[in-house]
Amino acid sequence: MWQDKLKEECGVFGVYNNNEFDTSRMVYYGLFALQHRGQESAGIAINNNGTIVYRKEMGMVADIFDDNVLDYLNGHSGIGHVRYSTTGSSLVENAQPLVIKYTKGHMALAHNGNLTNADTLRKELEVKGTIFQTTTDSEVIAALLSRARIKYNSIEEALVEVMSIIKGAYALVIMTPHKLIAARDPFGMRPLVFGKKEDSFIFSSESCAFDALGVDLVRDVDPGEIIVISKEKGLESIQTNKKKQSAMCSFEYIYFARPDSVIESLEVYEARFRAGKVLFEEYPVEADVVVGVPDSGLGAAHGFAAASGIPLVDGFMKNRYVGRTFIAPSQGLRELAVHLKLNPIRSQIEGKRVIMIDDSIVRGTTSRRIVNLLREAGAKEVHVRVSSPPVKYSCYFGIDTPERENLIASTHSLDEIRDLICADSVGYISREGLLSTFEGAGCEFCTGCFTGDYPVEIVDEEAKRCQ
Repeated sequence: MWQDKLKEECGVFGVYNNNEFDTSRMVYYGLFALQHRGQESAGIAINNNGTIVYRKEMGMVADIFDDNVLDYLNGHSGIGHVRYSTTGSSLVENAQPLVIKYTKGHMALAHNGNLTNADTLRKELEVKGTIFQTTTDSEVIAALLSRARIKYNSIEEALVEVMSIIKGAYALVIMTPHKLIAARDPFGMRPLVFGKKEDSFIFSSESCAFDALGVDLVRDVDPGEIIVISKEKGLESIQTNKKKQSAMCSFEYIYFARPDSVIESLEVYEARFRAGKVLFEEYPVEADVVVGVPDSGLGAAHGFAAASGIPLVDGFMKNRYVGRTFIAPSQGLRELAVHLKLNPIRSQIEGKRVIMIDDSIVRGTTSRRIVNLLREAGAKEVHVRVSSPPVKYSCYFGIDTPERENLIASTHSLDEIRDLICADSVGYISREGLLSTFEGAGCEFCTGCFTGDYPVEIVDEEAKRCQ
Protein backbone atom coordinates (compact mmCIF):
# COMPACT_ATOMS: atom_id res chain seq x y z
CA MET A 1 0.00 0.00 0.00
CA TRP A 2 1.17 3.55 -0.66
CA GLN A 3 3.13 4.68 2.36
CA ASP A 4 2.55 8.35 1.53
CA LYS A 5 -1.25 8.40 1.40
CA LEU A 6 -3.98 8.80 3.94
CA LYS A 7 -5.64 5.43 4.21
CA GLU A 8 -9.15 4.79 3.02
CA GLU A 9 -12.33 4.81 5.03
CA CYS A 10 -15.18 2.38 4.40
CA GLY A 11 -18.16 2.15 2.10
CA VAL A 12 -21.79 1.30 2.90
CA PHE A 13 -24.65 0.31 0.64
CA GLY A 14 -28.29 -0.56 1.28
CA VAL A 15 -31.32 -1.65 -0.78
CA TYR A 16 -35.02 -1.82 0.11
CA ASN A 17 -36.40 -3.75 -2.83
CA ASN A 18 -40.04 -3.19 -3.78
CA ASN A 19 -39.59 -4.75 -7.22
CA GLU A 20 -38.34 -7.98 -8.72
CA PHE A 21 -34.71 -6.90 -8.67
CA ASP A 22 -32.11 -9.38 -7.46
CA THR A 23 -31.30 -7.78 -4.08
CA SER A 24 -28.07 -9.59 -3.32
CA ARG A 25 -26.63 -8.80 -6.74
CA MET A 26 -27.66 -5.15 -6.45
CA VAL A 27 -25.72 -4.95 -3.18
CA TYR A 28 -22.82 -6.87 -4.72
CA TYR A 29 -22.48 -4.49 -7.66
CA GLY A 30 -22.92 -1.52 -5.35
CA LEU A 31 -20.02 -2.73 -3.22
CA PHE A 32 -17.97 -3.44 -6.32
CA ALA A 33 -18.34 0.23 -7.29
CA LEU A 34 -17.31 1.25 -3.75
CA GLN A 35 -14.29 -1.06 -3.59
CA HIS A 36 -11.90 1.91 -3.63
CA ARG A 37 -13.17 2.86 -0.14
CA GLY A 38 -11.93 -0.34 1.49
CA GLN A 39 -10.11 -3.47 0.39
CA GLU A 40 -9.53 -5.41 3.62
CA SER A 41 -12.92 -7.05 4.03
CA ALA A 42 -16.42 -7.05 2.62
CA GLY A 43 -19.81 -8.33 3.66
CA ILE A 44 -23.47 -8.54 2.64
CA ALA A 45 -26.49 -9.14 4.90
CA ILE A 46 -29.92 -9.88 3.43
CA ASN A 47 -33.38 -9.92 4.98
CA ASN A 48 -34.99 -13.19 3.91
CA ASN A 49 -38.63 -13.09 5.11
CA GLY A 50 -37.65 -11.74 8.52
CA THR A 51 -34.46 -13.78 8.89
CA ILE A 52 -31.12 -12.04 8.34
CA VAL A 53 -28.62 -14.16 6.41
CA TYR A 54 -25.13 -12.91 5.70
CA ARG A 55 -21.62 -13.54 4.44
CA LYS A 56 -18.51 -11.53 5.28
CA GLU A 57 -14.85 -12.33 4.80
CA MET A 58 -11.42 -10.79 4.48
CA GLY A 59 -10.56 -9.79 0.94
CA MET A 60 -12.04 -8.10 -2.08
CA VAL A 61 -15.70 -8.16 -3.10
CA ALA A 62 -15.17 -10.27 -6.22
CA ASP A 63 -13.14 -12.84 -4.26
CA ILE A 64 -15.73 -13.32 -1.51
CA PHE A 65 -19.00 -13.57 -3.44
CA ASP A 66 -19.85 -15.91 -6.30
CA ASP A 67 -23.16 -16.97 -7.86
CA ASN A 68 -23.75 -19.70 -5.28
CA VAL A 69 -23.30 -17.30 -2.37
CA LEU A 70 -25.43 -14.61 -3.98
CA ASP A 71 -28.20 -17.14 -4.72
CA TYR A 72 -28.18 -18.10 -1.03
CA LEU A 73 -28.34 -14.46 0.01
CA ASN A 74 -31.87 -13.98 -1.22
CA GLY A 75 -34.42 -11.51 0.11
CA HIS A 76 -36.24 -8.20 -0.31
CA SER A 77 -33.73 -5.89 1.41
CA GLY A 78 -30.02 -5.92 2.10
CA ILE A 79 -27.01 -3.95 3.25
CA GLY A 80 -23.32 -4.24 2.44
CA HIS A 81 -19.97 -2.93 3.56
CA VAL A 82 -16.39 -2.66 2.32
CA ARG A 83 -13.85 -1.99 5.03
CA TYR A 84 -10.53 -0.45 5.69
CA SER A 85 -9.79 -0.61 9.43
CA THR A 86 -9.48 2.80 11.07
CA THR A 87 -10.45 1.48 14.50
CA GLY A 88 -10.12 -2.20 15.28
CA SER A 89 -7.66 -4.64 13.82
CA SER A 90 -7.82 -6.06 10.32
CA LEU A 91 -9.49 -9.31 11.39
CA VAL A 92 -12.52 -11.17 10.08
CA GLU A 93 -14.44 -10.68 13.33
CA ASN A 94 -14.25 -6.94 12.69
CA ALA A 95 -15.71 -7.27 9.20
CA GLN A 96 -19.15 -5.80 8.62
CA PRO A 97 -22.12 -5.75 8.49
CA LEU A 98 -22.47 -6.58 12.16
CA VAL A 99 -25.39 -8.95 12.70
CA ILE A 100 -26.69 -9.09 16.26
CA LYS A 101 -29.55 -10.68 18.18
CA TYR A 102 -31.00 -8.96 21.22
CA THR A 103 -34.16 -8.84 23.33
CA LYS A 104 -36.29 -7.09 20.70
CA GLY A 105 -35.12 -9.21 17.77
CA HIS A 106 -32.18 -8.91 15.45
CA MET A 107 -30.59 -6.38 13.12
CA ALA A 108 -27.63 -5.80 10.82
CA LEU A 109 -25.55 -2.63 10.88
CA ALA A 110 -22.87 -1.18 8.59
CA HIS A 111 -20.90 1.95 9.48
CA ASN A 112 -18.48 4.32 7.79
CA GLY A 113 -16.67 6.75 10.07
CA ASN A 114 -15.16 6.98 13.51
CA LEU A 115 -16.48 7.90 16.94
CA THR A 116 -14.33 10.18 19.06
CA ASN A 117 -15.87 8.87 22.30
CA ALA A 118 -15.97 5.16 21.41
CA ASP A 119 -13.45 4.05 24.07
CA THR A 120 -15.27 5.96 26.80
CA LEU A 121 -18.63 4.49 25.78
CA ARG A 122 -17.20 0.99 25.48
CA LYS A 123 -15.84 1.13 29.05
CA GLU A 124 -19.19 2.38 30.36
CA LEU A 125 -21.03 -0.43 28.58
CA GLU A 126 -18.57 -3.08 29.80
CA VAL A 127 -19.11 -1.95 33.40
CA LYS A 128 -22.85 -2.52 32.84
CA GLY A 129 -22.22 -6.06 31.61
CA THR A 130 -22.02 -5.67 27.85
CA ILE A 131 -19.75 -8.22 26.20
CA PHE A 132 -18.03 -7.17 22.97
CA GLN A 133 -17.04 -9.58 20.23
CA THR A 134 -15.07 -7.08 18.12
CA THR A 135 -12.76 -4.11 18.66
CA THR A 136 -14.68 -1.72 16.39
CA ASP A 137 -16.60 1.38 17.35
CA SER A 138 -19.39 0.08 15.08
CA GLU A 139 -20.18 -2.52 17.75
CA VAL A 140 -20.39 0.27 20.31
CA ILE A 141 -23.16 1.83 18.20
CA ALA A 142 -24.92 -1.54 17.90
CA ALA A 143 -24.69 -2.14 21.66
CA LEU A 144 -26.12 1.28 22.48
CA LEU A 145 -28.87 0.78 19.92
CA SER A 146 -29.92 -2.64 21.26
CA ARG A 147 -30.06 -1.29 24.84
CA ALA A 148 -32.03 1.81 23.83
CA ARG A 149 -34.46 -0.25 21.74
CA ILE A 150 -35.81 -1.86 24.93
CA LYS A 151 -37.19 1.53 26.03
CA TYR A 152 -38.86 2.52 22.78
CA ASN A 153 -41.55 1.28 20.43
CA SER A 154 -39.37 1.51 17.31
CA ILE A 155 -35.77 1.18 16.24
CA GLU A 156 -35.76 4.73 14.86
CA GLU A 157 -36.74 6.19 18.24
CA ALA A 158 -33.88 4.28 19.82
CA LEU A 159 -31.53 5.59 17.12
CA VAL A 160 -32.50 9.18 17.92
CA GLU A 161 -31.33 8.60 21.50
CA VAL A 162 -28.10 6.91 20.38
CA MET A 163 -27.29 9.79 18.04
CA SER A 164 -27.51 12.15 21.00
CA ILE A 165 -24.83 10.09 22.81
CA ILE A 166 -22.25 9.20 20.18
CA LYS A 167 -19.79 11.83 18.93
CA GLY A 168 -17.79 11.86 15.74
CA ALA A 169 -18.38 10.92 12.13
CA TYR A 170 -20.74 8.25 10.88
CA ALA A 171 -22.83 7.17 7.94
CA LEU A 172 -25.01 4.22 8.96
CA VAL A 173 -27.24 1.72 7.22
CA ILE A 174 -29.27 -0.52 9.53
CA MET A 175 -31.54 -3.39 8.57
CA THR A 176 -34.20 -5.04 10.73
CA PRO A 177 -36.73 -7.71 9.70
CA HIS A 178 -39.16 -4.94 8.66
CA LYS A 179 -37.15 -1.80 7.96
CA LEU A 180 -34.12 -0.32 6.24
CA ILE A 181 -32.69 2.74 7.98
CA ALA A 182 -30.00 5.22 6.95
CA ALA A 183 -28.51 7.89 9.20
CA ARG A 184 -25.78 10.52 9.00
CA ASP A 185 -23.93 12.34 11.78
CA PRO A 186 -25.10 15.89 12.69
CA PHE A 187 -22.11 17.49 10.93
CA GLY A 188 -22.44 15.38 7.77
CA MET A 189 -18.75 14.47 7.92
CA ARG A 190 -19.11 11.21 6.02
CA PRO A 191 -21.01 11.10 2.71
CA LEU A 192 -24.26 9.21 2.24
CA VAL A 193 -26.60 9.52 -0.73
CA PHE A 194 -30.15 8.36 -1.37
CA GLY A 195 -31.54 7.08 -4.68
CA LYS A 196 -34.50 5.32 -6.28
CA LYS A 197 -34.96 2.74 -8.98
CA GLU A 198 -38.64 2.46 -9.84
CA ASP A 199 -40.25 1.84 -6.43
CA SER A 200 -37.09 0.59 -4.70
CA PHE A 201 -34.94 2.69 -2.36
CA ILE A 202 -31.13 2.62 -2.31
CA PHE A 203 -28.46 4.20 -0.06
CA SER A 204 -24.76 4.45 -0.83
CA SER A 205 -21.60 6.14 0.38
CA GLU A 206 -21.14 7.50 -3.15
CA SER A 207 -23.34 8.09 -6.17
CA CYS A 208 -20.93 6.22 -8.48
CA ALA A 209 -22.50 3.02 -7.17
CA PHE A 210 -25.88 4.15 -8.55
CA ASP A 211 -24.73 4.67 -12.12
CA ALA A 212 -24.00 1.04 -13.00
CA LEU A 213 -27.30 -0.05 -11.43
CA GLY A 214 -29.50 2.50 -13.20
CA VAL A 215 -30.43 4.16 -9.90
CA ASP A 216 -31.56 7.78 -9.95
CA LEU A 217 -29.75 9.99 -7.44
CA VAL A 218 -32.40 11.75 -5.37
CA ARG A 219 -30.31 13.69 -2.86
CA ASP A 220 -27.76 13.46 -0.06
CA VAL A 221 -28.99 12.26 3.29
CA ASP A 222 -28.99 15.45 5.36
CA PRO A 223 -26.64 15.85 8.32
CA GLY A 224 -28.40 14.52 11.41
CA GLU A 225 -31.15 12.91 9.33
CA ILE A 226 -32.63 9.43 9.79
CA ILE A 227 -34.46 7.95 6.80
CA VAL A 228 -36.68 4.93 7.49
CA ILE A 229 -38.05 2.67 4.75
CA SER A 230 -40.79 0.16 5.56
CA LYS A 231 -43.61 -1.63 3.76
CA GLU A 232 -46.24 -0.15 6.07
CA LYS A 233 -45.24 3.53 5.87
CA GLY A 234 -42.97 3.81 2.87
CA LEU A 235 -40.36 6.53 3.38
CA GLU A 236 -40.14 8.56 6.58
CA SER A 237 -37.59 11.25 7.46
CA ILE A 238 -36.61 12.22 10.99
CA GLN A 239 -34.39 15.25 11.52
CA THR A 240 -32.31 15.08 14.69
CA ASN A 241 -29.72 17.54 16.02
CA LYS A 242 -28.40 19.02 12.76
CA LYS A 243 -25.55 21.46 13.35
CA LYS A 244 -25.75 25.01 12.00
CA GLN A 245 -22.50 24.52 10.11
CA SER A 246 -21.84 21.17 8.45
CA ALA A 247 -18.34 19.72 8.11
CA MET A 248 -17.95 17.32 5.21
CA CYS A 249 -14.48 15.75 5.07
CA SER A 250 -12.53 17.75 2.49
CA PHE A 251 -10.47 14.68 1.59
CA GLU A 252 -13.54 13.10 0.00
CA TYR A 253 -13.03 15.55 -2.88
CA ILE A 254 -9.22 15.58 -2.69
CA TYR A 255 -8.59 11.84 -2.70
CA PHE A 256 -11.09 9.31 -1.35
CA ALA A 257 -14.16 9.55 -3.56
CA ARG A 258 -14.27 8.35 -7.13
CA PRO A 259 -14.03 11.27 -9.58
CA ASP A 260 -17.38 10.38 -11.18
CA SER A 261 -19.24 10.62 -7.87
CA VAL A 262 -21.45 13.59 -7.01
CA ILE A 263 -21.32 14.56 -3.33
CA GLU A 264 -23.43 17.39 -1.94
CA SER A 265 -24.35 18.41 -5.53
CA LEU A 266 -20.70 18.81 -6.62
CA GLU A 267 -18.96 16.34 -8.93
CA VAL A 268 -15.67 15.19 -7.45
CA TYR A 269 -13.78 15.50 -10.75
CA GLU A 270 -14.87 19.12 -11.11
CA ALA A 271 -13.48 19.97 -7.66
CA ARG A 272 -10.15 18.30 -8.52
CA PHE A 273 -9.96 20.07 -11.88
CA ARG A 274 -10.55 23.42 -10.15
CA ALA A 275 -7.82 22.59 -7.62
CA GLY A 276 -5.32 22.23 -10.45
CA LYS A 277 -6.27 25.63 -11.82
CA VAL A 278 -5.87 27.21 -8.38
CA LEU A 279 -2.49 25.52 -7.96
CA PHE A 280 -1.27 27.19 -11.13
CA GLU A 281 -2.53 30.56 -9.92
CA GLU A 282 -0.84 30.16 -6.53
CA TYR A 283 2.38 28.39 -7.60
CA PRO A 284 3.13 28.97 -11.29
CA VAL A 285 6.39 27.63 -12.69
CA GLU A 286 8.03 27.44 -16.11
CA ALA A 287 8.13 23.87 -17.36
CA ASP A 288 7.70 21.68 -20.43
CA VAL A 289 5.12 19.09 -19.32
CA VAL A 290 2.56 18.42 -16.61
CA VAL A 291 2.31 14.90 -15.18
CA GLY A 292 -0.36 13.63 -12.79
CA VAL A 293 0.36 10.85 -10.31
CA PRO A 294 -2.26 8.14 -10.94
CA ASP A 295 -5.01 8.07 -10.06
CA SER A 296 -6.12 10.83 -7.70
CA GLY A 297 -3.62 13.39 -9.01
CA LEU A 298 -4.95 13.25 -12.56
CA GLY A 299 -7.93 15.59 -12.17
CA ALA A 300 -5.78 18.36 -10.70
CA ALA A 301 -3.15 17.75 -13.39
CA HIS A 302 -5.79 18.36 -16.06
CA GLY A 303 -6.75 21.61 -14.34
CA PHE A 304 -3.15 22.78 -13.98
CA ALA A 305 -2.44 22.07 -17.64
CA ALA A 306 -5.61 23.85 -18.78
CA ALA A 307 -4.80 26.96 -16.74
CA SER A 308 -1.09 27.09 -17.60
CA GLY A 309 -1.16 26.03 -21.23
CA ILE A 310 1.65 23.57 -20.47
CA PRO A 311 1.00 20.21 -22.18
CA LEU A 312 -0.37 17.37 -20.05
CA VAL A 313 1.31 14.06 -20.81
CA ASP A 314 0.97 10.49 -19.58
CA GLY A 315 4.09 10.39 -17.46
CA PHE A 316 3.48 7.09 -15.70
CA MET A 317 2.25 3.64 -16.53
CA LYS A 318 0.34 2.24 -13.58
CA ASN A 319 0.22 -1.49 -12.99
CA ARG A 320 -3.53 -2.09 -12.79
CA TYR A 321 -2.99 -5.57 -11.37
CA VAL A 322 -1.29 -4.40 -8.20
CA GLY A 323 -4.10 -3.60 -5.79
CA ARG A 324 -4.09 -1.21 -2.86
CA THR A 325 -3.53 -4.18 -0.54
CA PHE A 326 -0.25 -5.00 -2.30
CA ILE A 327 2.06 -6.82 0.13
CA ALA A 328 4.64 -4.37 1.42
CA PRO A 329 8.18 -5.56 0.64
CA SER A 330 11.07 -5.44 3.04
CA GLN A 331 12.72 -2.10 3.74
CA GLY A 332 15.46 -2.91 1.27
CA LEU A 333 12.95 -3.39 -1.53
CA ARG A 334 10.89 -0.19 -1.07
CA GLU A 335 12.14 1.20 -4.38
CA LEU A 336 11.04 -2.00 -6.10
CA ALA A 337 7.53 -1.54 -4.69
CA VAL A 338 7.22 1.87 -6.33
CA HIS A 339 8.56 0.54 -9.65
CA LEU A 340 6.03 -2.30 -9.56
CA LYS A 341 3.16 0.13 -9.13
CA LEU A 342 4.35 3.04 -11.28
CA ASN A 343 6.81 3.16 -14.14
CA PRO A 344 7.68 6.44 -15.88
CA ILE A 345 7.23 6.71 -19.64
CA ARG A 346 10.69 7.87 -20.64
CA SER A 347 9.73 9.40 -24.00
CA GLN A 348 7.42 11.85 -22.21
CA ILE A 349 9.93 12.77 -19.48
CA GLU A 350 13.48 12.68 -20.79
CA GLY A 351 15.18 16.05 -21.12
CA LYS A 352 12.13 17.95 -19.90
CA ARG A 353 11.19 20.18 -17.00
CA VAL A 354 8.35 18.29 -15.31
CA ILE A 355 5.53 19.51 -13.07
CA MET A 356 4.38 16.54 -10.98
CA ILE A 357 0.85 16.90 -9.57
CA ASP A 358 -0.22 14.80 -6.59
CA ASP A 359 -3.18 15.04 -4.23
CA SER A 360 -1.25 14.99 -0.94
CA ILE A 361 2.05 14.38 0.81
CA VAL A 362 1.76 12.61 4.15
CA ARG A 363 5.11 11.16 5.27
CA GLY A 364 7.05 12.21 2.18
CA THR A 365 8.64 8.80 1.57
CA THR A 366 6.73 7.81 -1.55
CA SER A 367 6.83 11.33 -2.98
CA ARG A 368 10.61 11.18 -2.84
CA ARG A 369 10.65 7.85 -4.63
CA ILE A 370 8.33 9.09 -7.39
CA VAL A 371 10.43 12.22 -7.89
CA ASN A 372 13.51 10.01 -8.19
CA LEU A 373 11.71 7.83 -10.76
CA LEU A 374 11.20 10.93 -12.89
CA ARG A 375 14.85 11.90 -12.54
CA GLU A 376 15.97 8.40 -13.47
CA ALA A 377 13.79 8.70 -16.59
CA GLY A 378 15.80 11.78 -17.57
CA ALA A 379 13.75 14.70 -16.20
CA LYS A 380 15.86 17.90 -16.10
CA GLU A 381 13.75 19.42 -13.32
CA VAL A 382 10.88 18.14 -11.15
CA HIS A 383 8.49 20.66 -9.61
CA VAL A 384 5.95 19.13 -7.23
CA ARG A 385 2.49 20.68 -6.84
CA VAL A 386 0.03 19.33 -4.28
CA SER A 387 -3.75 19.74 -4.52
CA SER A 388 -4.27 19.69 -0.76
CA PRO A 389 -2.80 21.99 1.91
CA PRO A 390 -0.01 20.56 4.09
CA VAL A 391 -1.33 17.73 6.28
CA LYS A 392 -0.13 18.70 9.77
CA TYR A 393 -2.61 17.01 12.14
CA SER A 394 -4.14 13.57 12.58
CA CYS A 395 -7.74 12.77 11.68
CA TYR A 396 -10.08 11.12 14.21
CA PHE A 397 -13.18 10.78 12.05
CA GLY A 398 -12.64 7.72 9.90
CA ILE A 399 -9.34 8.33 8.08
CA ASP A 400 -6.29 6.43 9.26
CA THR A 401 -3.51 9.00 9.49
CA PRO A 402 -0.07 8.70 11.08
CA GLU A 403 0.59 10.36 14.42
CA ARG A 404 1.54 13.98 14.11
CA GLU A 405 5.30 13.52 14.49
CA ASN A 406 5.24 11.31 11.38
CA LEU A 407 3.54 13.92 9.20
CA ILE A 408 6.27 15.63 7.17
CA ALA A 409 4.48 18.99 6.99
CA SER A 410 4.07 19.05 10.78
CA THR A 411 7.80 18.90 11.44
CA HIS A 412 9.40 20.51 8.36
CA SER A 413 9.27 23.80 6.47
CA LEU A 414 8.39 24.01 2.79
CA ASP A 415 12.06 24.32 1.84
CA GLU A 416 12.93 21.30 3.99
CA ILE A 417 10.16 19.26 2.37
CA ARG A 418 11.47 20.25 -1.07
CA ASP A 419 14.92 18.99 -0.15
CA LEU A 420 13.67 15.81 1.53
CA ILE A 421 11.66 14.72 -1.51
CA CYS A 422 14.48 15.78 -3.89
CA ALA A 423 12.31 18.23 -5.86
CA ASP A 424 13.34 21.51 -7.47
CA SER A 425 10.33 23.24 -5.95
CA VAL A 426 7.20 22.36 -3.97
CA GLY A 427 3.89 24.17 -3.78
CA TYR A 428 0.74 23.26 -1.85
CA ILE A 429 -2.68 24.68 -2.55
CA SER A 430 -3.73 27.08 0.21
CA ARG A 431 -6.66 26.31 2.50
CA GLU A 432 -8.53 29.26 1.01
CA GLY A 433 -7.72 28.06 -2.48
CA LEU A 434 -8.94 24.57 -1.66
CA LEU A 435 -12.23 25.84 -0.23
CA SER A 436 -12.80 27.87 -3.40
CA THR A 437 -12.77 24.63 -5.40
CA PHE A 438 -15.82 23.43 -3.48
CA GLU A 439 -18.06 26.23 -4.77
CA GLY A 440 -21.53 24.85 -5.48
CA ALA A 441 -21.39 22.14 -2.82
CA GLY A 442 -24.31 22.25 -0.43
CA CYS A 443 -22.20 21.99 2.70
CA GLU A 444 -19.28 23.34 4.69
CA PHE A 445 -16.04 21.41 5.19
CA CYS A 446 -13.78 19.91 7.84
CA THR A 447 -10.15 20.99 7.37
CA GLY A 448 -8.91 19.74 10.74
CA CYS A 449 -6.01 17.76 9.29
CA PHE A 450 -4.63 21.02 7.89
CA THR A 451 -5.42 23.40 10.78
CA GLY A 452 -5.91 21.29 13.93
CA ASP A 453 -9.34 22.92 14.34
CA TYR A 454 -11.82 20.06 14.59
CA PRO A 455 -15.62 20.43 14.43
CA VAL A 456 -16.16 17.65 17.00
CA GLU A 457 -14.61 17.37 20.46
CA ILE A 458 -11.95 14.67 20.78
CA VAL A 459 -13.18 12.91 23.92
CA ASP A 460 -11.02 9.83 24.37
CA GLU A 461 -7.69 10.40 26.08
CA GLU A 462 -5.80 8.07 23.72
CA ALA A 463 -6.90 10.15 20.74
CA LYS A 464 -5.88 13.37 22.49
CA ARG A 465 -2.35 12.07 23.03
CA CYS A 466 -1.94 11.69 19.27
CA GLN A 467 -2.61 15.37 18.57
